[in-house]
Amino acid sequence: MRTQAQAVVIGGGVIGCSILYHLTKLGWTDVVLLERDELTSGSTWHAAANIHGLHDNNNITRIQNYTMDLYNALEAETGQSCGVFQPGSLYLAQTEAREHQLRLQAAKAKYYGLNFHEVSRAEAEALHPLVDYDGIRCIMFEPSGGNVDPSGVTNAYAVGARQNGAEIIRFCPVTGTEQQPDGTWIVRTEKGDIKTQWVVNAAGLWGREVASLAGIKLPLQPTEHQYFVTETIAEIDGLDRRLPSVADRDGEYYLRQEGKGLLVGAYEKDLRFWAEDVTPQGFGHELFADDLERIEDNMMRAIDRVPAVGEAGIKRVINGPMIWSPDSNVLFGPVPELSNYFCCNGIIPGFSQSGGMGLLAADWIVTGESRYDMFAWDVARFGDWADAAFTKARVGDQYANRFKIHFPNEERSAGRPMRKRPAYEAQRDLGAVFGLNYGWEHPLYYGYPLGAEDETEGFTRQGWWDQVGRECKMLRDKAGIIDISNFAKYVCKGPGAERWLNAIFANTMPRAVGRSCLTPLIGVRGGIAGDFTVTRMAEDEFWIIGSGMAERYHARFFKEVPLPEGTTFESRTEAVCGFNVAGPKSRELLGRLTNTSLATADFPFMRSKWIELAGIRVLALRVSFTGDLGWELHCAEEDQAQLFAALIEAGADFGAGPVGSRALMSLRVEKGYGSWSREYSPEYWPQEVGLDRLCKMDKAFLNKTAVAETLAKTPREQLVILALDADATTASNADATGGEPIFKDGKGIGRVTSGAYGYTVGQSLALGFVKDAGPGDEVEVMVLGQPHKAVILSEPPFDPKGEMLRA
Repeated sequence: MRTQAQAVVIGGGVIGCSILYHLTKLGWTDVVLLERDELTSGSTWHAAANIHGLHDNNNITRIQNYTMDLYNALEAETGQSCGVFQPGSLYLAQTEAREHQLRLQAAKAKYYGLNFHEVSRAEAEALHPLVDYDGIRCIMFEPSGGNVDPSGVTNAYAVGARQNGAEIIRFCPVTGTEQQPDGTWIVRTEKGDIKTQWVVNAAGLWGREVASLAGIKLPLQPTEHQYFVTETIAEIDGLDRRLPSVADRDGEYYLRQEGKGLLVGAYEKDLRFWAEDVTPQGFGHELFADDLERIEDNMMRAIDRVPAVGEAGIKRVINGPMIWSPDSNVLFGPVPELSNYFCCNGIIPGFSQSGGMGLLAADWIVTGESRYDMFAWDVARFGDWADAAFTKARVGDQYANRFKIHFPNEERSAGRPMRKRPAYEAQRDLGAVFGLNYGWEHPLYYGYPLGAEDETEGFTRQGWWDQVGRECKMLRDKAGIIDISNFAKYVCKGPGAERWLNAIFANTMPRAVGRSCLTPLIGVRGGIAGDFTVTRMAEDEFWIIGSGMAERYHARFFKEVPLPEGTTFESRTEAVCGFNVAGPKSRELLGRLTNTSLATADFPFMRSKWIELAGIRVLALRVSFTGDLGWELHCAEEDQAQLFAALIEAGADFGAGPVGSRALMSLRVEKGYGSWSREYSPEYWPQEVGLDRLCKMDKAFLNKTAVAETLAKTPREQLVILALDADATTASNADATGGEPIFKDGKGIGRVTSGAYGYTVGQSLALGFVKDAGPGDEVEVMVLGQPHKAVILSEPPFDPKGEMLRA
C-alpha cells in the first residue's frame, strides 16, 4: 500500500470509483481509493440504476448526458461490461403542469442538441404496447434512456483507474483523517497511514461518519427505499426487443423492463428513515425486510397504467438504504473551512450522474474550479443552521415528493422556519409570505391572509402575480421598504485592509472615506465568481456587501490571500440586518426620521455614511438594486424591529409600504441588473456581462492572470435584455423565469437567466445570454416550451441613463 498520494478517495461505490477514474484521466495517477468492504457495498449494488439525460437544471442536463455517453466508451476502453441497455424512455404527462415541464425540457433538448421529442399515442403504443395511455396529455420519448448494471459500471471505473496507475484497496476502513499544518492530510487505516494532498469523501451511506473524522457535520439522512421485480410476463417474453422505461411521475412510480419481467419502484408518502444517528459500520450487502404495503398506493397506480404488473407474480423485492441531502442534490465540492477536503455525498440518481460527477470533481481538484457552475450542488449552499431536525424534515419531504415538479419560485415549508430576524413577526402581521434563503426567512411578498400558506405553484402566473405588481408600482410611484438582511455583510479593518481587499477584488478599492465601489471577484478560470459593493468607512475600515446564499462559497476565495498582520476580516451577516428604502419619495420618507441631509449635494450616489435614523445608528449606502433613488440601511440586529416599525409608520404618510423579494426581481430585471448565480457566474467572462470595465489590470489581484487571458478573447456570447411579445405572454399567462432556450431562425442562440413581468414598464422581460444576435433582432423565447416572439432591446426599459439613481 502506498504511503503517499496526490489524493485519497474514501468509498468504493460508483461515485468514488468514478472520481478516481477521472482523476487519472486528468493526469493524477498517484491516487488511492480506500473501501471499507467490497466495491459496491452500501447503496450502489442494489440500485435500480436507471439512466436519463434531462433535468430541470441545464448544467445537470449536460453532465447527465456526458454520463450516458461515457458508459459505452468506458466499456470499449476497459473491456469491462457496463451492462448498458438503452431502449429509450417514455415520459408521460397527466397534468397541464407536467406537460409544461416536458415541453420545456424538449425545447432545452433541442437547444443542446439532445434527442428528446414528442411522440403520438400510436407511436407510444408501438414502442411500449403494455401501457394504457388513457388520460395522458403529452408523451415524450428519450431514445438514449434506459439502465445499466451497477456492479458493471463500478468495476469499469475501477478497471480504468487501475489501468491508469491508481491503487484500490478493499477491506480497509478509514479510522482517521488528520490535517497537517502545511494543509496536507494523514489518512489513517488499520493497514497503515497515507499522507495525501487531498481527501475525497465519497463514502456513501457512511459519508456523515467519514466527515466527522475531520470535524465536519454534513446534513445527510438515510431512508429505506423499495422496488420489486415481477415474474416473467408472457408479452415481454414474446418480444425480440427490450421495452423502453416509463417515467410516469404524476403516478409517483418508475417502471422498466428487468429480464423478462418489469421492475417497479416507488417513493411512498409513508417513508421510513434509517440510521438517524449513525450508519452501522458492519452494514454492507444487507437488505431490509420487505414492506410492500407502504408502497401499495404507488403500486396500484402502476397497475392501472400497466395492467400486466398486476397480473404477474413478484419475483423479488429490494428494500435497501439511500442517503439524502435536504434538497436531494449532492453535497459537492471542497469544504470551505478546510484545505483540500472534497465532499461528494448524498447522491440519489447516481447512475445518471456518476460520470459527470467524477469529471467535475476531478476538474475542481486538479484545476481549482469545475468547468460548469454547479452551485446547485455545492456543499457551501448549507451552513451549520442545517441541523439534524431540519435535515430530517427536508429529507422526508424530498423523499415523499420525489417526483413532484420543482416549479419556478417554489418554496417548501418542511423544516421551517429555521432562522428568523427580529422583524419577522411584524412582517407576518402585514401578510408576508416568506421564502428560505440560506436558512433565513425573508418576505417574498405581502398582503396574503394572515397565517395562510402560499400554495400557488406552477409555470404560469400564480395568485401572487397581481400583489407583486402592486408592490412594484408602489415603489416606482412612491417608495418601498425591502428587507435586505439576508445580504452577506463583512467588515475588514486594520492597517492592511485596503491592500488585502485590492489583492482579492478586481476593482480598485475606494480611496476616500464614504465612497463605495462595485467590484467583481474573479474565478480560477477568469469568470465572475461574485459581485460586491465595497465601502470605505474609515482610513482602515471597509464594509463589503455580497450575496447571502454564497457566503460559504465566497469564503474559499477570501482565504486564498493571507491577511496582513494586524488586519481582520469578519462576517457581520448574522449581527447586522437591513432594509433598502427606494423610490421617488424615499428621500422624503427617510427625511422624516433623520437630521442628516439626504440631498444629492450632501449625499451623492455611491456614497455612504453613518447616520441616526429614528434614533437608531444606521450605516446608510446610497445604492439600490431596484434601479431607483434609494438607500441601503444596515443596523444592528437588535434594532431591526424598531427600525422596521419606524419605516412603516413614516411610509404610510407617503403611500409607501413593504415590498418583497419577488417584486425586487421584477424591478431589477426592468433595470437590466444582473444577479449572482443567474447572470454572474464563474462560467461567464467579465466582458460578456458588462463587468470588464471594473477589472483594473494595472494592479495585482486574485486570478488576474486568468482574467487577463479571458479578456483577450472575443466574447462567446453576450448578456442582453429581451422584451417578449405581449400577446404571446397574455395568451399563455406566463413569463420567462430562467432556463428557457432562445432561438433565432430555428437555431438555438442562447438561454434565459432571469425573467419577470415588468409591471412598471408594461412588458414581459427576460435577461439572458445570446450569440450571433444583437439589439433589434427578433428571436423566440421558449416559455412553457412554446415559442414566444421577443426582441432584443438596446437598453433597459426603466431609466436607461440612470437619472433616477442619481436624482
